[in-house]
Amino acid sequence: MVVVLIIAILIAIAIPQFLGARSRAQDRAAQSSLRNALTAAKTAYTDANSYAKATEAAAELPAIEPSLTYVAAGTSSADTTVGTATVPSFKVVSVSVTSVAGTDKQIWSAAALSKSGTCFWIKDVASGSTAGTFYGSTAGPTCTGTAAAAAAAGSF
Repeated sequence: MVVVLIIAILIAIAIPQFLGARSRAQDRAAQSSLRNALTAAKTAYTDANSYAKATEAAAELPAIEPSLTYVAAGTSSADTTVGTATVPSFKVVSVSVTSVAGTDKQIWSAAALSKSGTCFWIKDVASGSTAGTFYGSTAGPTCTGTAAAAAAAGSF
């Protein structure tokens, strides 16, 4: 009886720890996908000095980083079907490219939905007084590149 009680106590302690680790791993997978997408976008940027070709419609991003699926700015990062396979949401990156006043296509932003339900976003401003890379997260079902472009600076 004592052995069963000890095992029950150990299980009660281990299960919440396991679930927390699983959620953190899911979040890190989404963040990693965004960093890989940003690296691909910056690679495309160096060729044209513009993010104009770093969109879901251009062939550059899938050619540079083929492990991710890119969708339009207003499309949510969620599980999607490509051919006969289902692509998990953290591999679906919703991309937005916008302009800074006086320049062309200098802001690139993207969002990826973690399996834990958290939306992570990243935004790179290539030129201007607010140049830099900004990132953050939000809770909720709206996980789009458009929302990422509108998001304020923050951190993971």
